[in-house]
Amino acid sequence: MAVDYAVIVVYLAGMLAMGWWGMRRARSKSEFLVAGRRLGPWMYSGTMAAIVLGGASTIGGVGLGYQYGLSGAWMVFTIGLGLLALSVFFSARIARLKVYTVSEMLDLRYGGRAGLISGIVMWAYTLMLAVTSTIAYATIFDVLFDMNRTVAIILGGTIVVAYSTLGGMWSITLTDMVQFVVKTIGVLLLLLPIAVIKAGGFSEMKAKLPTEYFDPLGIGGETIFTYVLIYTFGMLIGQDIWQRVFTARSDRVARLGGTVAGTYCLVYAVAGAVIGTAAKVMYPKLPTADAAFATIVKDELPVGVRGLVLAAALAAVMSTSSGALIACATVANNDIWSRFKGAVIRGGDGAEGDEEHDEVKGNRAFILIMGIAVILIAIALNNVVEALTVAYNLLVGGLLVPILGGLLWRRGTAAGALAAVAVGGLAVIGLMAGYGILANEPVYYGLLASLAVYVIVSLATKPTDAAVLAAWRERLAGRGGEPEPAERVEEVVAG
Repeated sequence: MAVDYAVIVVYLAGMLAMGWWGMRRARSKSEFLVAGRRLGPWMYSGTMAAIVLGGASTIGGVGLGYQYGLSGAWMVFTIGLGLLALSVFFSARIARLKVYTVSEMLDLRYGGRAGLISGIVMWAYTLMLAVTSTIAYATIFDVLFDMNRTVAIILGGTIVVAYSTLGGMWSITLTDMVQFVVKTIGVLLLLLPIAVIKAGGFSEMKAKLPTEYFDPLGIGGETIFTYVLIYTFGMLIGQDIWQRVFTARSDRVARLGGTVAGTYCLVYAVAGAVIGTAAKVMYPKLPTADAAFATIVKDELPVGVRGLVLAAALAAVMSTSSGALIACATVANNDIWSRFKGAVIRGGDGAEGDEEHDEVKGNRAFILIMGIAVILIAIALNNVVEALTVAYNLLVGGLLVPILGGLLWRRGTAAGALAAVAVGGLAVIGLMAGYGILANEPVYYGLLASLAVYVIVSLATKPTDAAVLAAWRERLAGRGGEPEPAERVEEVVAG
């Protein structure tokens, strides 16, 4: 394993070096949080694909292939569909808004009254997403070094927190590009063909496995529908995804680059399912489906290649973890703490540089604080699936309707948005307590409740102020500067 260890150590050292290099570029709030809004199509596509294809998509995707066959691709496939939908229908408008968070978008659209509560819901989602990604380090480092779970989480989490804190989005973008290349080589170009060959080829796989393993819908219609509801729609509204859209140099880059990344996700989905199906042929009685990835890598790959593929798995986890971490810190600082603190950030002659510098330090501090919190929660938490389910249920049940309603329905109001967030979020929590965290009903009924309340309350209340809608249309058209802080928006509407 010495060669494999060397590959991993070089990879981890490279991640830290990228963080240090990114620190030298992140000299303003825009550069630290959204890479200066100047990523071109190549870097944008790579970093977008990297963040959405995490440990769940790699290790979990192979596990679903092991359990269900080719239809196990549906979870990752719906992620790709969501990214395609976001890129084709919404990304250009989102990029033109020139905001930093989803809550700032809601403030612009509804007049500065919906940001705080939506920020709290989004913060809970990004926190749990970062936690579940961090827990995945334990699986990978256990395969590599037979390492204690707590030590593995601390080691992997510390590296991600370090490079994310140093350079913010620039560091994360640079590391994501490396991770994208490593994942492509490790999973698509190496593990996929080797797994199929070791299993005897597709003809042998078909001969040894039940026919339902090759049924595209074998996983079940209800499961596929739930995946679409949670993951496809979740891709449309998550802060971690939007924050990458904000990095695009232009709306054209956001649209085309995101389309390329979404297509890549579809290919990755099928690859993971095929690898899992091949593992089922070679290891028909593994203790758990999620052990398929680690087992096939450890037992079937040659020295050196094994290290690269494990680095690919590590890359998948790190990209999602770092993206969720900076999203969590951005929301915590800009949407929650600054509102409680009453901070109003304004540019001024001769003071803008210092102000931006202070903003960088403030956001850097929040990444560090949130990173430590994520590591501690990951150590204490055992059930990854339940934590991720809670996160996505809250996101979709609480925020999908007011966000898409704001983008698509002119008559939606701030009161309707607030009611939708509150009712949808509380309904999801209550229904999870009643039906169980892993049940499908909470997100179904929570989303329906949020939609009904949004429409009814919006129609029953005064339409959004014409000045707010005019400013919103200007921003959607790509005209205007950075958005006013929420407090200032409220003052203008009130006046």
